[in-house]
Amino acid sequence: MKMLRALRLDPSDTFVFARAAEPGEWAVPGSGFFVGLELEDLDPKERAAFRAGFLGTESLGFSTLVDVAEITADEEAAVVSRFAEGLVKHFGAPSLAEAEEVAQEEVRLAKSLADHPLGTVIAMRRTIEAGVIREQFRTLNRRPEAMKGGDGLHAFARAFEFVETDEVEEHVDLINLDEKH
Repeated sequence: MKMLRALRLDPSDTFVFARAAEPGEWAVPGSGFFVGLELEDLDPKERAAFRAGFLGTESLGFSTLVDVAEITADEEAAVVSRFAEGLVKHFGAPSLAEAEEVAQEEVRLAKSLADHPLGTVIAMRRTIEAGVIREQFRTLNRRPEAMKGGDGLHAFARAFEFVETDEVEEHVDLINLDEKH
């Protein structure tokens, strides 16, 4: 079986969210925790969690990225149990039985999203449209050479790449760039 696991490629989650999920902890989308809230009432860190945060099932913190990992049936049962206890303790679920139902549903959803090869990285974008929370998920592909055991920090294609060259580059006048001739 496969499930989603919190992934931290850099420390940004630790200052983007009020509480960051721990790397490697099991995670669920967690959109139900935002039902009935008004975005304008949320502080910036809560809005960041709404827009792009997966919920860690143990820390109840958020993670911008998750990856697909193997989970055993025993691990899954433990995740549901601990998650349900957290829902009662920190979110005021009315009973452990009801919290377990919610936890099981969230884990089922996370497992359905994990229908990708192991190690696939997934990001989410959450919005509200006509009063309904909408989720969009996308996969991020690792570079093949990074899959062979690197540190994981450089596993994705970069937006920019610096290349040394002996060629003379043309000079760009940034101050006057906006002027029309």
